[in-house]
Amino acid sequence: MTEARLRRVELCAVLAWQAPGGGPGSRTSCGVPVLALCRSAAADRLREVLDATFGGRTPPVTLTGLTVRGTAGAALVDVARDPDDLLVVGAGPRGPLRRLFRPSVARYVLAHAACPVLTVPPSPLRAEYEAAHRRNSWRLPLDVRELA
Repeated sequence: MTEARLRRVELCAVLAWQAPGGGPGSRTSCGVPVLALCRSAAADRLREVLDATFGGRTPPVTLTGLTVRGTAGAALVDVARDPDDLLVVGAGPRGPLRRLFRPSVARYVLAHAACPVLTVPPSPLRAEYEAAHRRNSWRLPLDVRELA
């Protein structure tokens, strides 16, 4: 946001979505009503995220929201076509299992974007939050006498 304010440009928040099943097979397996429902759910989710981000306040820059059907990396590259655009993506957590099943959006964008790309590393507080969450919900104390 600071970058958009300094450049005096519009900020476009993009949410990529896919139909149930995700891949190319979902193009024919879902009917029009299902796709319309998915598109509407994506728009609702983007509104929720932006409302939570700004807490009902007006953003300090011009802000637009856009939902795009497709994978995140391809959608972002498609939206930011102009060499004067700046694409900002989060690097996200990249554990070994996640790398195996989900390709890196940041890596895809860096390889394919026609504009400069700014990658933002995950917050150092994220690891602490996840560790505390795992610690508090991994094993709940269970009193076997309550089961009888």
